[in-house]
Amino acid sequence: MTDDFETKFDRLILLVGRLNYMWTNTESLLIHLIAGLSGTNKDVAVIIFLTLNTTRARIDLVERLAKMEGRPEEVRDPILEHTQRLTKLSGIRNKYNHCIYSFDQESGNPKTILMRIADRKTDIKLGREDTVDDNALQEIEDVVAQLSKANRDIWKLISQLGYPV
Repeated sequence: MTDDFETKFDRLILLVGRLNYMWTNTESLLIHLIAGLSGTNKDVAVIIFLTLNTTRARIDLVERLAKMEGRPEEVRDPILEHTQRLTKLSGIRNKYNHCIYSFDQESGNPKTILMRIADRKTDIKLGREDTVDDNALQEIEDVVAQLSKANRDIWKLISQLGYPV
C-alpha cells in the first residue's frame, strides 16, 4: 500500500504542478488581449493584468472590452468563446489550488478538502471532501490537455487580430 500511495500522491503532485504551469501560462495570454482590445502596448497591459489580482477580474475585463459598443463581432465572438472556455477550465484548477490534502486511512488515496464555508439557511457546511482516485487524476490530465489546446488557439487568435506580442 505504501508504494501505491506514494506513486498516486507523486502523480497527483506532478499533475497539479503541471496544471498550475499550464494555467498560468495560458492566463498570461490575456495580457495580449487586453493590449489589443484597449489599444495599448504590452507593457501597459502587463501593469493592468498584474493590478487585477484574480483570474475572474482579468477575464471580466477582457470580456467587457470585447463587448464594447462598436466592437466587430468577428473580434468579439472568438474572444468571448476563449474567455468562456477559460472560465469553464478554471473550476478544476480552483479545486486543486484552494484545498488542503489528506489521505484516506483505509485506501491510502489522497483526498481534497475544500477550503470554503457553505452557508445554508440554518447552518453551515465545512470542508467538502473528495477522494483523488484514478478518475480524478485523469480529469486533471484532460484539463491540462485542454489548456494546452486553448493556449495554442488563443495565440492563433492574437496573431490573426494583430494584437501586440
